[in-house]
Parts: sequence; C-alpha cells; structure tokens
Amino acid sequence: MKHEFECVIVGSGGAGLYSALETSACAKTAVLSKVYPVRSHTGAAQGGISAALGNREEDKPEWHAFDTVKGGDYLVDQQAAMIMAQDAVQAVYDLENRGLPFSRTTDGKIDQRRFGGHTKAFGKGPVRRACYAADRTGHMILQTLYQQCIKNKVTFFDEFQVVDVILDEKTCKGVIAIELATGQLHTFAAKSVLFATGGFGRIFKITSNAFANTGDGPAVLARKGIPLQDMEFFQFHPTGIKGLGILITEAVRGEGGILRNNAGDRFMEQYAPTLLDLAPRDMVSRAIMTEIAAGRGMRGDKKIDDYVNLDATHLAKGVLEAKLPDITEFCKTYLGIDPNETPIPVLPTAHYAMGGIPTDLDGRVVIDGKGTIIEGLYAAGECACVSVHGANRLGTNSLLDLVVFGRRAGIHIGEYVKHIDFPAIPADAAAEAQRWIDRLTDGKTGPHGGHMAEEMQTVMMENVGIYRNEADMALAVEAIRNLRDRYGDVRVQDFSKPFNTDLLELIELKNMLDLALITAASSLNRQESRGGHSRHDFPDRDDANWLKHTLATLDGNQVNLAYKPVDTSIWKPKPRAY
Repeated sequence: MKHEFECVIVGSGGAGLYSALETSACAKTAVLSKVYPVRSHTGAAQGGISAALGNREEDKPEWHAFDTVKGGDYLVDQQAAMIMAQDAVQAVYDLENRGLPFSRTTDGKIDQRRFGGHTKAFGKGPVRRACYAADRTGHMILQTLYQQCIKNKVTFFDEFQVVDVILDEKTCKGVIAIELATGQLHTFAAKSVLFATGGFGRIFKITSNAFANTGDGPAVLARKGIPLQDMEFFQFHPTGIKGLGILITEAVRGEGGILRNNAGDRFMEQYAPTLLDLAPRDMVSRAIMTEIAAGRGMRGDKKIDDYVNLDATHLAKGVLEAKLPDITEFCKTYLGIDPNETPIPVLPTAHYAMGGIPTDLDGRVVIDGKGTIIEGLYAAGECACVSVHGANRLGTNSLLDLVVFGRRAGIHIGEYVKHIDFPAIPADAAAEAQRWIDRLTDGKTGPHGGHMAEEMQTVMMENVGIYRNEADMALAVEAIRNLRDRYGDVRVQDFSKPFNTDLLELIELKNMLDLALITAASSLNRQESRGGHSRHDFPDRDDANWLKHTLATLDGNQVNLAYKPVDTSIWKPKPRAY
C-alpha cells in the first residue's frame, strides 16, 4: 500500500508531536508510531523541563547554557546550547498556553525546583530551574501536544514499525513501514521525513527505558550509511530502583532527598562538596559505584548488585504526596515500602543516549564535519545529536531539547516543503525490506531472538557500562559482532500475520545489535575519560587529542570512525569541579 504526505514524522514522543504541530499548520503531515502516541517514552520523564524563568529566584539563560556546556564536559556545541537555553523560556510558556497543567507557586506562577548541575552565576551555587507538573511532566507534555495535533488534523498511523528509509543519493524520499495489525508493508512517499524515535537503552540489561526504546531511527539510517555521532556517550542515571532499573526521579533529591552509604553517611560531600547530591548524573553514578566498590554499599559485599539508599524519610510527608505522588506509588508497588518511612534502595540504570543522528540547529541531518546535509531528512529528540548534551546530559534538558528542536525542525520543514515537488518513488522501494521480512518468516528453524537479546544486554552492561577499559570493550565488540553474525540464522516462531510481536522483536533485535556494535566500537576508540565515558585505563580528560565529536559509520561488521570539531566559541574548556 502506498501513501503520500508532504511530511512524514517517525515517532510520536514529544519531539515528533511538536514537529507535527508545526508542520501541520501548512503541510499535509503524517505521524508513524509503533506505539499509541501517548504511550511514547516521553511520558516516563518525571522531574521537569528546564527554563530560566526566575520564578523562585534569579536565573538567566546564559547561566543555563553555561551549566549545559559544563555538565556536558565541554563536548557540547555551545551555540546550540545557547539557542536551547534562550528558547527555553518561550517554549515553557507556549506549553502552558497550550494547556499543560504545571505545578504552581502560591502566587500562581509556574513552580520550579532544583535539579542536578543547575547553578546560578556560572556555578556559584544551586538554582531552582526545573519547571514541573508534579512528577508527571513528560506525561503532561505528551497529552498536551497530542491533543493539539488532533486539533490540527495530523494523520496518525499507530502501531506502524518503520523498517527502511528511501534515499536517493543526497535526498530523502520517504520510508517503508510494516503495519503491525496486518503484517503488510506500506510505502510512504514524502517531501520530508523526520525521525523522532527516541533512545536505545534496551541495549543494556538494566535500564530505565521502555521496551519500545530499541533505537529504530538511528539503526535504519546507520544501515543506509548515515554516520552516528558521539555514540560512546551513554548516561547512567544514578537512581534506578535496585534490580529493576525503574527510574526514581532526580526530583527526589531536588526536594531534599539524600544518598547514604551503609554507615548512614551523606557520601556526596566527598565527591561534590558544593552541589552534593545534585551534582551532574555521571558524577553521582560514579560516586555510587565507588562507594560500593569500597565496601560501603548497604550489604557491603562489593558486588555489582549491591546498592546505596536514597533517603527521603526526613522530608515532610506532604512533600512526597503533593510533589512526587507517582514515585511514592512506585516504591509501594515495586518495593513494598513507603518512602516517607523507609529509604529507597537505588543503583545506576542505563538511561539516556547523548549521541545519535547528527543534525544542524534546524534538525537537518548532517553527514560530515563540513555540514553536508541530506535534503528532506531531519531528526529531533533523543535519537538526534544536535550536541546540546555533549558527554553528559543535565537533568530536565531532555524534555527541553525535544521541545525546542522539535519545534525548530517543524518550522524548517514547513518552509522547505513549500518549494519542492513530491519525489518519484522507485517501484522497488520496498524490495529490500520485503526480503528481510521474507527471510525472518521463511519457516526455517533458527536461534531464539530473545536469548540473543539477553546476551547482548549482559555484554553491554558488564563491559560498556559506567566504568570501562580496553580489554572489556574489545571483548564487547567481538561478542556483538558474533551475535550479528548469528542473527543471519534467526527466524520467527510465530508465523501469523496480525500483531506478530515475534517478528517485531526480531526487527528490534537487529536495530539494537547494530547500535550496540557502534556504541562499543566508538567507546573502545575514545582514549580518555569525559562525562558518561569513564575509563580506568585513561582516567583523565584529554582536550588536546579528544575535544572532538566522533562520527561512526557502519560497514558490515566494521565501524569506520571520523571526527568533526566541537564548537567552543563562548567558553573555553576548564576542569569540571562541583
């Protein structure tokens, strides 16, 4: 089946919906999503969206941009960070005007709370910058944007999995997707395509990410020769529920929660004496693992599954119930504890991809250091890398990134499609995707895809995790290559057409294996420690040799690496201390 739209957006999270909201004002727009839109992973974002509103204390966009650059360990492109911080104020007010029910101060303004790495006066002390709707901020953003898209008559194709992109040299002409309800392939011809497919935390064993976060957009483009940027930088959030990875928002610490070791000590006093428990996430995650390695975890056994406590028992009971109701329920449901009375057992969890599809400030996909673009191809949100996060993302900048750059991409697409004709689509555009599906469903016996996924996740968690070294990462690269070879034999065990989740999981497995290889190879290559990439064998940041972005191109079972410069036009790199 064939469709024709001026703009096709792949992904229905915050970035995709905000882009659709902008493009639908002037262009025929379709949103393709493998889940129902309000089930997108943006809805899992709990703590807030950052903007220098100054509603609780003085704040400035320049301070916000500086924190973003410093928190990203100076791998952030600084003009992009400044644009994001400056656009943040209007972005939040636009969401409010569209109906988002923010929490309020006593005088009716949007309330703000502290978050990790947010400071005033260029690092002089913490500041309240995170705008929030209790601990359901991402959920409220999704609901608000989806309602506005329905109002604007955006066409939604729910439960469609994109499996290929139609590229003709330097021009994008559409995508190929499988309809889960029927198993049928659909061709979408488009003047423009925007990928907003979110992250790929499911390549790790313990993750805060939803099961749908399998990196579909970056993987599809990587197989077409599009390089991916800074894939070695993956953030581990310091406070996931022990053993499950379910996120305990940073807002708990923003409201006064304290991390404690088995002696009851507030150990962040040793690692970040100024910002304490609200230091950047990479620092807090490493501090937790250092405490455990020293035998100061709650069990004191130094094992990887030991943990520390997040103590909120000293907070007024009304604080948790009013400002963190979902977290309170999570603890009761998954742990059987009341956080008002019992500390929460936490461990770092794989959380956010700083790297992804390289773009310019308008969301156009860029393939090299010279700024060469693919006409009609865009990306926004976590799957993209405009490089506002660098080596480590600050909390609440994820929602801001997808809103600001989703909007900018949508505006640019709206202008772009006015001046071009619909592309001619080759008759065999879906042939490659059909061959892939036919092989997976040809009736032969093959290895179990679920077991291969578990192997991949264990390898990545143990060898490309919070602390890294050459031997472990080299082992991971070879193990992932072996799994990719074995994928050639994998087959479905369910041969039905409607809602074949077995087939969907094998498609997702291919995407994850490709991204796992790129992540492991990029990590092995970077011989320094910076942000979320921390190596025992290269413990120092090396600006002389590694202040540069990585561009990784997938070539069979090899990953070819190139580089492009980092924009340091505003602040020169300095040691990162808190």
